[in-house]
Amino acid sequence: MDPEEGSTAVDNIVTQFNTYEDFLDSQITTVDLYYLEDESLARQLVELGYRGTGEVVKREDFEARKAAIEIARLAERTQKKTLTSAGKDLQDNFLKALAVREDDNRNGKSVIFIRDRNSHGQEVSGYIDYAHRLKIEDFEVYFNGKRRLLPRPTDMSFYNWDNHIAVCNSTPNYQVIADNPEGLLFKYKRDRKILNVDPKAQPGDNSTRTPIQTQLYIQAVIFDHISRRKT
Repeated sequence: MDPEEGSTAVDNIVTQFNTYEDFLDSQITTVDLYYLEDESLARQLVELGYRGTGEVVKREDFEARKAAIEIARLAERTQKKTLTSAGKDLQDNFLKALAVREDDNRNGKSVIFIRDRNSHGQEVSGYIDYAHRLKIEDFEVYFNGKRRLLPRPTDMSFYNWDNHIAVCNSTPNYQVIADNPEGLLFKYKRDRKILNVDPKAQPGDNSTRTPIQTQLYIQAVIFDHISRRKT
């Protein structure tokens, strides 16, 4: 058996059995126990390679590989939990509000409204699906202050007040309802609840509207939706 095949065999065994003793026991037959009359002795013989029905694996190899797999699993879990905003010295209320919501928005909950001027001096506004933008771009540049988060024509809603370009797009989390006589609505796809972004109206069931006092934008509002549907 070449080294690669041997490594694969050990990985399979380590994944299948919680302890080395469990692996040894799996190699012992009822016939072995009948003649040896000693489970401990039977385990020793399997470990030495004199008994067993399968691959011979040394204790140190088993335990070393087991530890390596556990370390890799914990590292992966830690990496998944690491937030882009973690460890940042955030001064503005808007960035602080995004940081507080970052973890929850891995599954899609908040809609961000921003009104300000773009790099060309044009006034733009729009509604951003926070969770969707988190998935498709790196927010490091926003949390470290190198760039400002602004609405794009690819967001849920975008309007350029200078050239009157208006665009709406549904996202993986929200469906845009643009033909409503009373104004723009968003339907949260997970529980099908309606989010009303009209400042004069209630935002809807399980939703809140939070204006943010910020130095970064002319206006910023965050709508938070709590889905009651089990996933």
